[in-house]
Amino acid sequence: MRNIGRGNLWAWIAAVAVLLPGVAFGLENINIATATTAGVYYPMGNAMAQLFNTKVPGVKASAQATAGTPQNVLLMQKKEAEVAFAQNGVAYYAYNGLEMFKDKPVKMLRGITHLYPNVMQIAVAADSGIRSVKDLEGKGFVPGAVGSATEVNSREILGLYGLDYRERKNVKADYLGYGEAANALKDGRTSGILIAGGLPTAAVMDVAASVKLRLLSLEPEKIRELVEKMPWYYEFVIPKGTYMGQDEDVRTVAVANILICREDLKEDLVYRFTRTIYENLADLVAAHKAAQGIQPENALKGMTVPLHPGAEKYYREIGILK
Repeated sequence: MRNIGRGNLWAWIAAVAVLLPGVAFGLENINIATATTAGVYYPMGNAMAQLFNTKVPGVKASAQATAGTPQNVLLMQKKEAEVAFAQNGVAYYAYNGLEMFKDKPVKMLRGITHLYPNVMQIAVAADSGIRSVKDLEGKGFVPGAVGSATEVNSREILGLYGLDYRERKNVKADYLGYGEAANALKDGRTSGILIAGGLPTAAVMDVAASVKLRLLSLEPEKIRELVEKMPWYYEFVIPKGTYMGQDEDVRTVAVANILICREDLKEDLVYRFTRTIYENLADLVAAHKAAQGIQPENALKGMTVPLHPGAEKYYREIGILK
């Protein structure tokens, strides 16, 4: 090092900075907000973080377990998360200042990609006598964790049947995450649970492995009513055999899961994130097969917030956008 002239030394430092930006200037921390550990967001978020760490130079990414989309939005508002998994309906509420975000629009949300369908799975014990959502009246129900998108879904779906668990009006609610909800149903501490996730969802698999399970279908007229009111929902069929003991198709609804980020993330960084996801889909599918829903032709499906310019650049590059 003593024989390197000052000019050559600075040239050497500059070269290292180009090749190893994380070493030269410090890594850029990227927190990916997901949901509870028993769902799909968390394992997929961890796999995504590992991809970014290995494929995007200068980035140190990690996945954080959260209560779900509403909390993820708040974390991004506080700049405690840069990227997040989200249900598209709740993202719509947030961006437009509706429902739990009433009069407080979160205009800094930007979209990266569609992920996979978030399927509404209402599970009860097969011997409970409950065959329709309406049969939950007067019974215990787990609508999801406090502050979760699942709780919003529960409120919207049960509302179709005139059921309201807030203040325990005609349904007795226990606000639990997916793992705790599964245990409550297995132990007989509640009559029903709603799990929103990609197929198959770990929490539902857990229940099905312990007790004989029934997944409730929604009546066709209720599905139509919900879709007309809230068009980000769409009809979805859970094929028979998806879970142990499930011997018939289940007709329910789903929403799109989307990957979102903060508006202030650099265009090139989000471009590299988007490209990395699509060039390494096999790694995400290995983490959870729900990632099979991430396909270029679906990239903009259900996107309820504006695209980030970095994602837009990638989609123009591959011909999804003109």
